[in-house]
Amino acid sequence: MTEIGTDWRVVDGLTTAWFDAPSLIAGAALAGRIVELSAEILVDLRATGLRVRLDSAEHAQAVSAAARDLGLPANPAALQHLSVVFESANPSEVRQFWQRVLDYAPTEDGGLTDPLRRDPALRIRQSTEPRPLRNRIHLDVVRPSAAVEQAALGEAFGPFGVCHTDPDGNEVDLVPGDALGQSAETADWQAVFSAMACYRVTSPTQQRDLAAAAATLANDTGFPLLVDLRPGLVIIDSGKDQWESDAHGLDLNFTDLAEHLQTAARDLGATADPALPRFTQLFLDAADVPALRTFWLTALGYTPDRRTGASDIHDPRRLNPVLLFQELDASDTERRRQRNRIHFELAVPSNLAQTRVTTTIAAGGQLLDQSNDRWRLTDPEGNELVIVSGP
Repeated sequence: MTEIGTDWRVVDGLTTAWFDAPSLIAGAALAGRIVELSAEILVDLRATGLRVRLDSAEHAQAVSAAARDLGLPANPAALQHLSVVFESANPSEVRQFWQRVLDYAPTEDGGLTDPLRRDPALRIRQSTEPRPLRNRIHLDVVRPSAAVEQAALGEAFGPFGVCHTDPDGNEVDLVPGDALGQSAETADWQAVFSAMACYRVTSPTQQRDLAAAAATLANDTGFPLLVDLRPGLVIIDSGKDQWESDAHGLDLNFTDLAEHLQTAARDLGATADPALPRFTQLFLDAADVPALRTFWLTALGYTPDRRTGASDIHDPRRLNPVLLFQELDASDTERRRQRNRIHFELAVPSNLAQTRVTTTIAAGGQLLDQSNDRWRLTDPEGNELVIVSGP
């Protein structure tokens, strides 16, 4: 096996590193060097650094050398990956439903994965345990209106008319997105809870230049833009709700920034793909919302939303899905006692796993069982988190 060095860890099956950077511009300089090594490397550029993921360790040493040359240190403690696990008596039927919802690709182990490697993977495992009551975890998925219509899930229900259930009764709010605005200057942008534009590119040079231009424009305004580089693609993303002034708290009209970003992308010859934007978040029903929110902030190392009244918590690097909490009738004890059909799985580097388990227990978690590299815990209301140690 190729030596991957001290910068890298295997997380959720991928050779992964995080490199701290003082700005989007500094991170974009490293991203530009990386895409010239291989079009297949996954790069997630953030205002505080960038995550790099490799299917093999072939380019690990070259990426580390480029980072050192630019003075960007690796920070393995930043690495983690959150996925969603369904336990089902009907795995095949459940898989077909969620594949239509998310437009995911099937995996060899019977699950589903985001082809863009941005939104959380779904793992679907056989279960014979009957759990007929409504789940306490559900997903929100936002996609362009045409994609929602094409999913053809049938008649929706619920207070907003967007809820559907899979064959086991697991719920999803499949929400149609909309254009960011009516102006032609933002025609490439979709509002899918995040404001997002996805651009097809035809060369590493075009990809590098678009990432650099986006980083410069965002850096000049102080906006913490998300820029993800995929084979033949640049995804420019505000982060959930961050295009709204009360969420970002800056002296900035995000629509103006979106216009400049669109102009830069088109000037470089990039072509928007309006079908690709997608946003996924996870909802937990809680009898005690503040207590449960505090637990998950600690267990996942997340950050609270700055807005008063918002229950959202998010990954500080916005690499993993947003969690939200809504109040559950505390007298609904039967539903609270039923074990969920959905739980979360958190992959962390092997040298950090035991510390994360200890921290999670100290925050009010209960350890149910463990094997050599897996710890199954519950939060104070019985929702499960499995912490998985990478090799």
